[in-house]
Amino acid sequence: MNPQDVEELIETELEDAEATVTYARDEHDDDHLAATVVSPAFEGQPLVQQHQQVYDALDEHMTTDIHALELSTYTPEEYDDA
Repeated sequence: MNPQDVEELIETELEDAEATVTYARDEHDDDHLAATVVSPAFEGQPLVQQHQQVYDALDEHMTTDIHALELSTYTPEEYDDA
């Protein structure tokens, strides 16, 4: 699964999300991805629940197409302050 497909899934399934997904290592290891996701849906949620929302958006792809996902999640305010 390529990074653009993962971005689309996250942005479609998660409220007002903006996702940036890249290969975590190199393009030949295409099942290890890194994602930065910004969404107001994360407001007031602990980090574990934020990550769970992203995993839920990716559904079965997390067990079939994506071996590992380095994940950073932010509310829009947190991202602007970073």
